[in-house]
Amino acid sequence: MLLTKSSTFIIGWVSSILGYLMEGIFFVLDKIGLPYIGLAIIFFTLVIYLLLSPLTYRQQKFSKLQAKMAPELNAINEKYKGKNDNDSMMARNTETQAVYAKYGVSPTGSCLQLLIQLPILWSLYHVIYSLPAYVSQIKDAFFPLVDRLIEQAGSAEFIQNFTNAAQFTKQFSNESFTSGVTEYVQNTYIDVLNRASTTDWQSLITQYPSLADDVNHSLDLLHKYNYFFGLNISDSPWYTIQNAFAEKNYLIIFAAVMIPVLSALSQWFNTKLIPQAASNGNSQADQMAQQMKTMNTIMPLISAWFTFTLPAGMGIYWIASAVIRSILQIIMNKRIDKMDFDALIEKNKEKAAAKMEKAGVTNARLREYANVNTKKISSRGTVSSETSVDNEEKIQKAYEFFKENAPEGSIASKINMVREYNEEN
Repeated sequence: MLLTKSSTFIIGWVSSILGYLMEGIFFVLDKIGLPYIGLAIIFFTLVIYLLLSPLTYRQQKFSKLQAKMAPELNAINEKYKGKNDNDSMMARNTETQAVYAKYGVSPTGSCLQLLIQLPILWSLYHVIYSLPAYVSQIKDAFFPLVDRLIEQAGSAEFIQNFTNAAQFTKQFSNESFTSGVTEYVQNTYIDVLNRASTTDWQSLITQYPSLADDVNHSLDLLHKYNYFFGLNISDSPWYTIQNAFAEKNYLIIFAAVMIPVLSALSQWFNTKLIPQAASNGNSQADQMAQQMKTMNTIMPLISAWFTFTLPAGMGIYWIASAVIRSILQIIMNKRIDKMDFDALIEKNKEKAAAKMEKAGVTNARLREYANVNTKKISSRGTVSSETSVDNEEKIQKAYEFFKENAPEGSIASKINMVREYNEEN
């Protein structure tokens, strides 16, 4: 039920918080004589992306560091290519972790930041798409029309034939609607009317002449809120173009066409500003990076199609978000370019060394394990007859060290469990 606030886990309470923010922005705009939903969406989007900018900055810094550490990770992957025995896996994991520690980043750092942002961005979309559910002033514009329309015989069946009413079919057959739960029935009517086209609204007057004053009252308020640069943002650009052609209003046609065009161009420009992660020799990661590049090409075209057929308000949101992200991205890129990454890496080295020393891992012992020659370790983890006694001792020392010091739950500790089981059996 779109008008009802979302009850989805996490999304629900995040949407409620963002809804209060949107209502506050609309209230302020109304007080200064600018009660326009389009303007409220722009300010709302600006505030959200400013709040998310610290997370985005950390993500971009991670991408930059990842580009610098890629050659070292490639060398490690090449060194242990095709070696799947226990000792090689332990050595590879240790050396990889040492590189990440050296640069002060976590392998999952970027993913974590994305996971934090996703619920916020999804909730933002939900609030914009269901404004009457979160902004009481917009919802009030549908009254007293809704209450009087509910009383009209056959009104439920009539509005189900509206342009976008098909998406609400389940609400009309819901038990709360059929049993006459007042708030549920009101919300269902508002959902349909909120997506209704200009033609749908006019048909209400034709079907129920006694409601003409109420219809015009609601339309006047909604037009006041919805009109932005001459466009009714509740109508899709496609619908607007069709009506503007009939009226030969070419200025409105141009404005409507610019919504999907600007949406595609702004998103394409934004993707060009985002630093791309460098290849680290991991075929799966490289494949994902290639897929991301493809998506960056396709998504602007998809957004153009969606904004052409969806209400213009969504197009304004996508344009505003892409422009705001682009401006913030330019600022972040300039700041990141001025950073002394060599000094940052040295600082991270000291932190990593102190952390490892606290855990009982000395640099000497780590280097001893990292320098183990694994070229002649067979696929079953045994040492060939050509391996020197010195190398055998190094491998054994490394194994004994990680047997005692591997953190609980780590890959090394799990490998030790498997190896101990194999030795016992």
